Amino acid sequence: MAVPWLRLIDAFIGVGDVVRRVKARGADDEPRQGAVGPSALGGIEARLAGVVVAALKEAFDRDHQRLELERQQLEAERQRAERALRLEMLRQAGDREIGRLRLVAGVALAGWAGTLLLATRLLTGTGGRVALGSGWVMLLAALACAFVEQSRIARVITTTDERQSIESAMSSSGAGVAAPWLIAAGLVAISVGVLLT
Repeated sequence: MAVPWLRLIDAFIGVGDVVRRVKARGADDEPRQGAVGPSALGGIEARLAGVVVAALKEAFDRDHQRLELERQQLEAERQRAERALRLEMLRQAGDREIGRLRLVAGVALAGWAGTLLLATRLLTGTGGRVALGSGWVMLLAALACAFVEQSRIARVITTTDERQSIESAMSSSGAGVAAPWLIAAGLVAISVGVLLT
């Protein structure tokens, strides 16, 4: 049979408490020297309360610092996501503009190559030759302007700054604006050359 040690220890502690109470009742009649009174217990309780309050304050400060760090991390993540979105929008706008300029370059090249094949028929008169030559110069200038503008936009996409807006970054320069007009003027000049022959 096992000895119930915990019960025995509990009993001894209980007996010790009973003896102290009995002695305390008997000693109430006599004033005790050096006894711990209510004022001494109040000081201990006050110090213990101060320690508890300091521990709680420290825990709240740690929680506040942790929450502040999480808030800063969320803000940095939000700014990073906004920057990535702006850069992606800039890239898409640049791709659209480059696609438009490639179409302009294709039209200029097709117009120049088409009239080059028909040049043997158009070389009969002097006015036709001049109009055909000026049309070719305008189509080749439009082709060059389209290529220059494509390279500028590609450079803007790779070296863009996050503070730069999409509209200002993708605003066409003189070459981008002039290319379609040069194509139109070149085709008009070639058409006039055809009519003059």
